[in-house]
Amino acid sequence: MKQLRVIIADDHRMVRAGIKQIVEDCPGMAPADEAGDGQELLAKVRKNRYDVILLDVSMPGRDGLEILKQLKAEKCAVPVLMLSVYPEEHYAIRALKAGAAGYLTKATAPEELIEAIKKVTSGGKYIPPSIAEYLVASIKQDTETPRHALLSDRELAILCKIASGKTAAEIAGEMFLNIKTISAYRRRILNKMNMKNDSDLTRYAIKNNLLG
Repeated sequence: MKQLRVIIADDHRMVRAGIKQIVEDCPGMAPADEAGDGQELLAKVRKNRYDVILLDVSMPGRDGLEILKQLKAEKCAVPVLMLSVYPEEHYAIRALKAGAAGYLTKATAPEELIEAIKKVTSGGKYIPPSIAEYLVASIKQDTETPRHALLSDRELAILCKIASGKTAAEIAGEMFLNIKTISAYRRRILNKMNMKNDSDLTRYAIKNNLLG
C-alpha cells in the first residue's frame, strides 16, 4: 500500500514536531519531511517527491503566500494545505485564489488535519465549514469591500505585524527587508486604507479580527 509523503514547512521547530507526530500516527502516512523556511521548502520540492505540502502562512523572509505563488509558477502539481494562526476568513480566500488546495488554522483538531490531507491528496479541495459560511454571508450581505482587501499579501502581513506592536526594525528583521522598505510599505498601507497612523491601523486590525 502506497504511503502518503508529507512535507511540513514552518519556521517553528516545536510546531513542526507536533504536526509531524499527528501525521506519523496516522496509518498510511510515510515519515514526514520538514522545512524551516520557504527557500528550504522550494529546494526540497524541486528535488523530492511529495503527495502534499503543509505550508505556514507566516514565515520569515518570503511568507507562505509568496512561496505558494512561486510553487504554482513552477507548475508544481503537489496540493498545498495552508496553515495559519490568523482567522480563516481573512487569509483563506487569498490562499485559495493563489492556488492552495485548502486552508486550516493551527487550532484545528488533529482529526480535521488528517481529513484535509486525505481530501486534497485525492484531488479535492478542503474548505472548512466556517469559510463556506463566510462566503455565503458575504454574498447575502452584499457589503462593501473591507479596506484591507485593497492590500497586497505582503502589505497585509506587514499591517498585522504593525498592529501587533512590532517596530519597523523588528518587522524588517523578520522579513529580511531593510527598515526603509518597511517604512515605504507602511506609508503605502496608510495611503490605501486612508488612515493616519499606527494607532488607526491597530484599532482597525482589532475591530476586524485580523490578529486572531
